[in-house]
Amino acid sequence: MRAADEQFRQWATENRPNLLRTATLLSAGDRHIAEDVVQVTLTKIYLSWDRFRRTEQQPAYARRVLVNAFTDEMRATRRKVEDLRAELPERAAPAPDRDTAELLYSALRELPAGMRSMVVLRYFHDLSVAETARAMRCTQGTVKSQTARAMTKLRVTLGATLREIDPEGHVSAAVTRIKLGAPPEAALAVPYTTVTFNRSIL
Repeated sequence: MRAADEQFRQWATENRPNLLRTATLLSAGDRHIAEDVVQVTLTKIYLSWDRFRRTEQQPAYARRVLVNAFTDEMRATRRKVEDLRAELPERAAPAPDRDTAELLYSALRELPAGMRSMVVLRYFHDLSVAETARAMRCTQGTVKSQTARAMTKLRVTLGATLREIDPEGHVSAAVTRIKLGAPPEAALAVPYTTVTFNRSIL
C-alpha cells in the first residue's frame, strides 16, 4: 500500500464519525442518505488527496465537499420522488414518531436542503456567517436571510417541543439536542468501507 493511501485511510478512519454526524443532520436523520453522502465525500477527498493533505483548512475543505455531495444527492432524490409521485396514488403521511429527536429531525426535513445546510453549519459546527458563506459559496447576506427564515420555520414547526427543550424558544438549543443525539449508534457502528482506485485510469 502506498504511503498516501495509508495516510488517507488513517484520516478517513479518524474523521468519518464527524462527517457522518454532519451528514445525518443534513439528511434530517436519514441514515442511508447520510452514509451515501459520506462515502461520496470520502471518495472525492481520496481522488484529490495530494491537494487535500497540503491544505491548512482540511475541516473546512471536507465540510464543503460534504455539503456539495449532499446537495447533489438531494437533487437526485428529488427527481426520483417526483417520478414516484407521478406513478403512485396519494397516501396519508404516517404519524410522526413523538420522540424528541425524531421531532427535531422532522422539523429539519421541512427546510429546503440549502437552508438546512446553513442551519447545520451555523449551529452544529458553530461556524460564523462568513465561514458558512464560504462553505456554501454564497454571500453573507444570503446566509443571514436564509438562516433567519429557517429559524422562523423551525420555531413554528417545533412549537411546544421547542419550549420544552428551551423555555426561551431558542432554536439553537434544539439543534444542540440533535447534536447530542445524532447520529444513531447504529450509524456509527457501520464500518468504514475502504475506497481503492487504479490511479492509472484517472
